[in-house]
Amino acid sequence: MKILVMGPPGAGKGSQSAKIVDSYKIPSISTGQMFRNAYEDNEPIGIEAMKYIKNGELVSDEITNELVRLRLQKNDTERSFLLDGYPRTVTQAVALDGMLKKMGTDLSAVINILSSNDVLFERMEARRVCKECGATYHLVFKKPVVEGVCDKCSGELYQRADDTLESVKRRLEIYETKTKPLLDYYDKKGILYNINGMQSFDKVYADIELVLRDL
Repeated sequence: MKILVMGPPGAGKGSQSAKIVDSYKIPSISTGQMFRNAYEDNEPIGIEAMKYIKNGELVSDEITNELVRLRLQKNDTERSFLLDGYPRTVTQAVALDGMLKKMGTDLSAVINILSSNDVLFERMEARRVCKECGATYHLVFKKPVVEGVCDKCSGELYQRADDTLESVKRRLEIYETKTKPLLDYYDKKGILYNINGMQSFDKVYADIELVLRDL
């Protein structure tokens, strides 16, 4: 199973991806998390990427493609993986096709989680992330047991720089212009599956599972 999870910022891609990874025991390739980890480790690629991320911009194709290429070379991706946050442009999708062709494989499905902008603003402004393990919470819909503390590892929860109101607006603008064309790209390949993301977390996941069972 080699799948890509898509959707606008705040649609729940990260939370649903984490559930899929945990349930099916497949490797997760989250470019956002990899960039944040590289930044925290003071790596040049992370420092450069964060310049884009803090302004709500997409990291350059060159940097992002190289990060994913190196990750796909690891042995654990031969049979299955889940992509979260990549590709975000048609150019990146074409690059990914080239990487997968060299591996002798292709994507099995593209899960696209749909949501309205009003819901997205509400979700992202109240989103909190664990500094230690990256687990995601919401101050209204998915509260931690102890305020400000991760349920899984007891790490500190924080608001990401790209979850501020101005950054969210910019990210949604970019999604509309650069990322939405990807939907047509994958729809033409016959592997795009749209999921209603304005349902409960469990109902969204149940709908995703209906797709994954048939792969």
